[in-house]
Amino acid sequence: QVQLVESGGGLVQPGGSLRLSCAASGRVFSINAMGWYRQAPGKERELVATITRGGSTNIVDSVKGRFTISRDNAKNTVYLQMNSLKPEDTAVYYCNVRWYGGSFLDFWGQGTQVTVSS
Repeated sequence: QVQLVESGGGLVQPGGSLRLSCAASGRVFSINAMGWYRQAPGKERELVATITRGGSTNIVDSVKGRFTISRDNAKNTVYLQMNSLKPEDTAVYYCNVRWYGGSFLDFWGQGTQVTVSS
């Protein structure tokens, strides 16, 4: 079992920045990758970014150049640095952990609201 706690969401003006964090606890020794998803009102949940334990990253085109994903393996924590935020970035952001304990399993954070508005 893995538990995820997210923090860092809030209200920010267009062009501003936020940093989200997600700390994992429990059976963290088999975490394969961590990432971020988001779900805007009336839309499906979508992938934002992923990072493997070795540091390989994948950023979707819609946020590439503005968002950066990073991790601290010693702290079992993943971060999402969001710069040049736009109103269309408004969504609930969810942390995801992919864990291997004989087979792959996914664990999800509670979600944190990001609102970009003037």
